[in-house]
Amino acid sequence: MLAALERQIFDFLGFQWAPILGNFLHIIAVILGLFGTIQYRPRYIVLYSIWTALWVTWNVFIICFYLEVGGLSKETDLMTFNISMHRSWWREHGPGCIRRVVRPSAPGIIDDISYVSVTGCIIDFQYLEVIHSAIQILLSLIGFVYACYVISVFMEEEDSSKY
Repeated sequence: MLAALERQIFDFLGFQWAPILGNFLHIIAVILGLFGTIQYRPRYIVLYSIWTALWVTWNVFIICFYLEVGGLSKETDLMTFNISMHRSWWREHGPGCIRRVVRPSAPGIIDDISYVSVTGCIIDFQYLEVIHSAIQILLSLIGFVYACYVISVFMEEEDSSKY
């Protein structure tokens, strides 16, 4: 849950609306899974495990998107639903990155428009996004295995209490 919240914060900083929506749904599913575990409600845990499969699929898509696999391009506005020009927050604020704002000097260009030059990054932003998604996949797989175990324990208890 903390990893999802951390990711949500950085997606909000980058105004990436598709990941924000996915993170929000993931946080809700994790809360329902925890509630189902505490309250002995296997249906909520089943919902969590189904969501986990979708979450892994989403994160595989994110990895393919940032590594530009299969014709995907990280330069598109796909993650922002084409409603803003924002990109990954890590593009300009990654570890070791030196960000320089360059104001255009050409006449007729609005003063509010500026160009950002980023140099010296220790690791490129797309690899940071891939690492975040890989961590989410790992945590989701662990959560899925745990959810399957809890469901089996609940079902065994339910079967043994009938007799």
